[in-house]
Amino acid sequence: MRERTYAPPSTGLPELDGLLKRLRLGDNVVWQLDDIEHYTPFTKALAAHAEQVGERLVYFRFAAHPPVLSEADSAVMIHHTRPEAGFENFITHIHRMIREMGQGGYFVFDSLSDLSSTCYSDRMIGNFFKLTCPLLSRLNTIAYFALYRHTHSYHAALPIVETTQVLIDVYRYKERLFVQPGKIHLRQEAHRLKLHEWTDEGMQRVTNSGLVSAVMATSPWAGLRTAPYRMVGLWDKTFLEAEAVQNAVDAGAVLVLRAQEQFEKLVKLIVPREKQLVDLARSYLSLRDIIAIWKRMTGTGMVGGKAMGILLSRAILKQSNPTWEDRLELHDSFYIGSDVFYTFLVSNDCWWARQRQKDPQSFLIGNNRVRQRIMEGAFPAYIVERFEDVLEYFGESPIIVRSSSLLEDNFGNAFSGKYDSVFCPNQGPLSQRLEQFLKAVRTIYASTMSDEALDYRNRRGVLDKDEQMALVVQRVSGDLHGRYFFPHAAGVAYSYNPYVWDPSIDPEAGVVRLVFGLGTRAVDRSDDDYTRIVALNAPHKRPDSDFESMKRHTQRRVDVLDLESNQFQSVHFLDLVEEAERAGLPITLFATRDLQGERRAREMGLHETAQWVITFERFLEETTFVEDMRLLLQALREAYNAHVDVEFTVGLNPDGSYNLNLVQCRRFPIQNTTALAPAPVPSIDREQIIIHSTGSVLGCGRLTSIDRIIYVDPEGYQTLNEKDRYRLASAIGRLTHTFPQGEYRAKPTILLVGPGRWGTSTPSLGVPVSFTDINTVSVVWEIDYMRAGLTADLSLGTHFFNDMVEIDMLYVAHAVNQEDNLLRREFFEEQPSVLTEIAPDLGAWETVIRVLEFPGGRTAASSVYVYADSERQIAELYRTER
Repeated sequence: MRERTYAPPSTGLPELDGLLKRLRLGDNVVWQLDDIEHYTPFTKALAAHAEQVGERLVYFRFAAHPPVLSEADSAVMIHHTRPEAGFENFITHIHRMIREMGQGGYFVFDSLSDLSSTCYSDRMIGNFFKLTCPLLSRLNTIAYFALYRHTHSYHAALPIVETTQVLIDVYRYKERLFVQPGKIHLRQEAHRLKLHEWTDEGMQRVTNSGLVSAVMATSPWAGLRTAPYRMVGLWDKTFLEAEAVQNAVDAGAVLVLRAQEQFEKLVKLIVPREKQLVDLARSYLSLRDIIAIWKRMTGTGMVGGKAMGILLSRAILKQSNPTWEDRLELHDSFYIGSDVFYTFLVSNDCWWARQRQKDPQSFLIGNNRVRQRIMEGAFPAYIVERFEDVLEYFGESPIIVRSSSLLEDNFGNAFSGKYDSVFCPNQGPLSQRLEQFLKAVRTIYASTMSDEALDYRNRRGVLDKDEQMALVVQRVSGDLHGRYFFPHAAGVAYSYNPYVWDPSIDPEAGVVRLVFGLGTRAVDRSDDDYTRIVALNAPHKRPDSDFESMKRHTQRRVDVLDLESNQFQSVHFLDLVEEAERAGLPITLFATRDLQGERRAREMGLHETAQWVITFERFLEETTFVEDMRLLLQALREAYNAHVDVEFTVGLNPDGSYNLNLVQCRRFPIQNTTALAPAPVPSIDREQIIIHSTGSVLGCGRLTSIDRIIYVDPEGYQTLNEKDRYRLASAIGRLTHTFPQGEYRAKPTILLVGPGRWGTSTPSLGVPVSFTDINTVSVVWEIDYMRAGLTADLSLGTHFFNDMVEIDMLYVAHAVNQEDNLLRREFFEEQPSVLTEIAPDLGAWETVIRVLEFPGGRTAASSVYVYADSERQIAELYRTER
């Protein structure tokens, strides 16, 4: 490259510079053409000019077409990028390179149209340009882009035309090149919309009508750009072509092989790029299935992990046994493509803030402002019209808008509860229902920027991955019972049971967490309520020893949609019974009369009403539910070649049969089930034991030393008001993330010991830490000082449980009054606390929080160990002395 000299920006073609009244710093030039060969003369001229003036030129090479510049050009730096790795990675990579080049310089891009063949829709090509063009302009560069004429929809081409500074059409007629500038920003005297021929004498204007018509005819007329048929972009054209092939295959006109070729093309557009999901789609979905998804989509892009889990699980079951066709409730969901989310961020000026969240050092900065901007954001009119169409289809049936991001529910990351899903009771006029629906969509979009979701992505090492939010719009399963709408039962099921409370339970048979009403009770951690845990090989074995214990640990509140008030509600089961019975609900199938309780009420002179306890006894005995769930989980496990967990609803039919609806299916976070086997039994004396707990152990068996114990004094906690209890939770969050350099192993082991439920949202029931506060903790030991009778049902099957599983956290619930259990509180009270050494400003908490440290493990003078055997349901904390 020659020594750099100052020269005004130029195309390298003086005659073209004159036509455009010269290029200006910051110009982006879009060349519309029919063949990539028509682009090359202009890129070569630009490269020659860059070399002449000693200016650098970067060529972004990403398309399948022949290169438009050669490495032989000394001024050219060819930078290869991989668009198939995902849009987010692609654009981030290119933007990083542009920034590294700094001010000035020249850039050449391959044809943007080729991105359509690499899984990007028309809309995403427009987004790429809207985000990249301003960046190049701010850096005072000159950039060339190519676009194939009449290939893209009006909605895709419009943002490109509106954003670029210069737009030039190129034609080739009888081996001669013609150009016609279509847009030249802020140069009124330029020759806009005038056809010119490039000759040896320069750019000659063409005025002869016959020649003008002949040149224009070389590019077949596609119609007026705002005509309805021009609204159909490359995305829809691809699916229409596939549908035509499917119809031809059905008619016997073409070979089935043609359908498979189309299937492979469409899978890349719809299915997230994770190999296991793609392989499952190839095995269980057909071209007809993919076309059916497209016909129920709003916008373009992928449908995300949750949607694919639902679709694949249903297809797997139907192929495993045709009887599932009748057992499964009909699925008529709609999908909002991931590109709608991306376009929403770009249009509402949220994209750049989202990019900053990829930095592990600052990903939580400014999140509140971004979420607020999202909640106030607007959708394009044509997208709102599609939303209205969806609502017209559902009428006033309740619906739920569910997150289905590209990374969610895949084989590596569950994202349990990290993104929102929003119920829409969907009552009233269309305008009111649309407002409710738009708010639901924005709420889920905003949840992608929540501290919890971003912290999860950071911990899982996917902060920089291509994460876009697709949505599933589902009809809520259930029926109307008076004013309340809900399913008869719902829950979550695992193909592997990590909670074996009885020797007769087979972990491989699976387990179900069952609730009455909406399934939110099963997946969200209810603070003062319980669910029914069903071991599928022993459905009538309960952790409870008798009916009185069962009553204490039964579900009391039911989640419903109140269609009169048009909102989600939690109502007490006994308040629901009378109205539900009038509506024909067979209460006795799900609940058992508490005759002793009724007798005591009569003896006390109280108002005589029926008292019910949700037990599901008759439902489990008189239906095929247990066997169906075992077969379901087995079929899915075999297809996934991994343990799975599913969410489901149950709806009774008038003839006594029932239907299942699968609303989620994913790979279970625990796969190494051998890790649940007991650890070697330590040889210790009873005097060494600090805590001995039986009956409520969740997690992998282990024998591990403890570096730090954070102990919350039960009496001290009881004296705190609610505000101080939240402050204490924040203090614990600091203590679980503060480690002096050099004192610990790579990952220190932390034990939390304290009263009540850790992670509750009700401080009167326990310590209200968030999972982000305790995501470095190895063991949580809950003591039932706040409320007697804690059971492991506190977390099994919930999002909180899945979070614990993903980081291999052990959970133990200790019942103080349970026979054989042991708790030596004096150990925690007599050991020296290092609270103020770790965080001097937390000294006010010394009477409530004690921090005990034992760094060094087996090499220390005194060590503390946790031993857990999840199969025998035993956990011990003990101390050793050297």
